[in-house]
Amino acid sequence: MTIRRFTASMLLSSCLALGTVPACLAATGHTRQPPERTLTPIKHVILIIGENHTFDNLFGTYVPPKGQTVWNLLSMGIVTANGTPGPNAALARQWQATDTSVYSPHPARTRPFAMLPALNTGAAVAKPRFATLEQALQREHGLPRSDMHLLLTGTTGQSANVPDARFPGQFANAPIDVTRYVPYDSYWVSPVHRLFQMRQELDCSPRAMTAANPSGCRADLFPWVEITVGAGSNGMPRPANYDDQTTHEGPVAMTFYNMARGDVPYLAKLAREYALADNYHQAALGGTGANHIMFGYGTLIYYEDSHGRAARPPANQIDNPNPEPGTNNWYQQDGYNGGSYTKCADPSQPGVAPVDQYLAALPYTVFNHGDCRPNAYYLVNNYEPGYHGNGTAAPLGPTQFTVPPTREDNLGLLLTRHHVTWKYYGEGWQGGRLRKHLGRYCHICDPFLYSQQIMTNPALRANNAGLRNLYADIRHGSLPDVSIVKPDELLDGHPASSKVDLLEGFVRKIIDMVHSRPALWKNTAIMITMDEGGGFYDEGYVQSIDFFGDGTRVPLIVVSRYSRGGRVVHTYYDHVSFDKFVEANWEIHQRISAYSRDNLPNPIASPANPYVPLNQPAIGDLMNMFDFKHPR
Repeated sequence: MTIRRFTASMLLSSCLALGTVPACLAATGHTRQPPERTLTPIKHVILIIGENHTFDNLFGTYVPPKGQTVWNLLSMGIVTANGTPGPNAALARQWQATDTSVYSPHPARTRPFAMLPALNTGAAVAKPRFATLEQALQREHGLPRSDMHLLLTGTTGQSANVPDARFPGQFANAPIDVTRYVPYDSYWVSPVHRLFQMRQELDCSPRAMTAANPSGCRADLFPWVEITVGAGSNGMPRPANYDDQTTHEGPVAMTFYNMARGDVPYLAKLAREYALADNYHQAALGGTGANHIMFGYGTLIYYEDSHGRAARPPANQIDNPNPEPGTNNWYQQDGYNGGSYTKCADPSQPGVAPVDQYLAALPYTVFNHGDCRPNAYYLVNNYEPGYHGNGTAAPLGPTQFTVPPTREDNLGLLLTRHHVTWKYYGEGWQGGRLRKHLGRYCHICDPFLYSQQIMTNPALRANNAGLRNLYADIRHGSLPDVSIVKPDELLDGHPASSKVDLLEGFVRKIIDMVHSRPALWKNTAIMITMDEGGGFYDEGYVQSIDFFGDGTRVPLIVVSRYSRGGRVVHTYYDHVSFDKFVEANWEIHQRISAYSRDNLPNPIASPANPYVPLNQPAIGDLMNMFDFKHPR
């Protein structure tokens, strides 16, 4: 029996290596057809990933259907339904702090902000990207025609990186209802969202650990981090004449949309009709690249040499969050071009020992110490993947900011081994030629562009597809079992470069297409989430799982005939819960790797506090988002 399993595994590995998977498997009696049965009635799952909003940023004033409860700004009394500070606004009070020598994930707090400073325009879209609606119609295909006009509206009309004249010069120390000042259909600046910054924003401290909050995260340093270091120093000295506008962010992290006054209407409608998770989290502290890698690999990847061994990246690409001498929290080396790797197994490396000390103080043992392998430098920020879309390797070097190809196992390889069909549909993918102009394909979002096994194998590389391929597969009834869908940068909802109403239009078009086809609708689940919180404030519980996360809550809505009713599910989830759902539903009794988070158990909920698992670290498999006994 062992020999047969070993031989089958060897055979499949050979098929993968030769790039002849369908023919090879057919010749050996192994078909690549999807399994005849699944654990549940769900035969197709579509995951749509938007960009950069926390749960409270979008659902902070969401009121659920009768009989349901939700944890948000409104239910906690932090804000009122009209967006003003509520009776418990002090729960979200933000502090100033000091960190002048060695990086700390919980810097010494000094005093609360008396008032929060002005917002900045940053890099928010200043003028329409299209001159006419006709130009927009020719270029963009991911929106219903009725929403195309939104590509021409909402711009700031101001210069970049100046105080934003649409807002007052200061704010109360509380969450900011942004649509009190600008329409819902508006662009504004994006907050910082990188690993070491987000650890400080959350301010997880042993001094704050309690039974109700065992991770000790206080979420009370968001504006302080934005103002002191922002989106990174890139290894440069702090600019002269530094002030609270130098980082071009201000307190944007504290802004939220007011759903109680009609903001985010389509996502609110979906939540009231289907199932909403209010305890779902970004898996990695940090940004887009790291969190999409979490979807694909269940952990983060590290810098490899040409033989697949852990190697040292160029010096200018290694994080050093220790403060520059003479500054308060201005990192020595950080940012997209200045440092995106950390050697988290080595406590002598900058930033590592303080995080280790915090993790060791937790009342539970973290998961495998975050897959921090000896000598491995893990990517914790946004660098380009190791392959172009046509399978050619991307150039490497100190000025390229490219992740070398990885041999790490991933979800695509796991599904292929178990004959589960899959595709990654990225808007802008054009037969392997990645569009790089306006509305470009998100290279860093596609977790499979990092994979040597997939990108050097034509059969597996063909699982990358474009948005028009998705529409065609829906129309023709040829959807794979598992689909991951990514809009382009115009429609992904990312603050500054996109808007939430554009993302809503993108989502609505896909849901309407599926819903209009009864044969497909009856066995399809559509999941909508955000890659990460984008650095926006959220007061929900955060479970510390390993060196890399978890991070803040982000929304998750599950749309299917088995998810109707407007339920709000409190089970603890993160992005790797999607992988766990796929494994459970298609009865895959194997995990992505020995280090991936899909090895974690499902949470055991406490009746007294369903948000904090009794068996930490633990993440659910999303099965609680469904009611399979009562389809509608």
